[in-house]
Amino acid sequence: MRYNISGSNLQVVNIELDSGEELSTTAGALVYTSGNVNMESKMEGGLMAGLKRSLSGSSMFLVKFRTTGGTGTVGIAGEAPGKIIDLDITNNTWICQKSAYLGSESTVQLDIAFQKKLGSMLFGGEGLILQKLSGKGMVFAHACGDLIQMDLKPGEIVKVSTSHVVGWQDTVTYDISSVKGVKNVLFSGEGLFMTTLTGPGRVILQSMTLGDLAMSLYPYMPSSSS
Repeated sequence: MRYNISGSNLQVVNIELDSGEELSTTAGALVYTSGNVNMESKMEGGLMAGLKRSLSGSSMFLVKFRTTGGTGTVGIAGEAPGKIIDLDITNNTWICQKSAYLGSESTVQLDIAFQKKLGSMLFGGEGLILQKLSGKGMVFAHACGDLIQMDLKPGEIVKVSTSHVVGWQDTVTYDISSVKGVKNVLFSGEGLFMTTLTGPGRVILQSMTLGDLAMSLYPYMPSSSS
């Protein structure tokens, strides 16, 4: 499988499939295919696996793409302005925010992961259920805004504003910490808690969340009175 990511803030992954290769995507990710690509919606792993995918923010049915008669092309994209990142998970399991998964090679397993601590679940911004990506091969993930990658050393800590964490390798510890100082709590705009990530491992952050994007557009949305 060969691919390139094109565009700036509305990116598309352009993927070339050879005979025998298969691409899996979440429902609704397709932009285009060449004429020799076949598409099949499939509840991969059965009903329970489909339900778990649905709980993690993906779709119950995965869409499978295969080519016939030589090389075929498939284009996939996210549903909001942002960036797409390619992750090789062959030697690393990744935990990602809900709805980050866009597509992958068929050798990748998409499952759910649960927050282990009540504080992270309630205040960390990612919710109870996350996406777990394991197996081997390439994964394409999507998030709003621009993406920042950090490689944390053992014991190295980064504190992140709520909901700005896209994903992290499962060697990274994810928790929350309280904001220090009454003035910071009242006037910083960050609330009571910050997400805390402790290395070793790689983390991916986003410059804007989908919620922030929606709130910035809300004043310009038409209303019944207008």
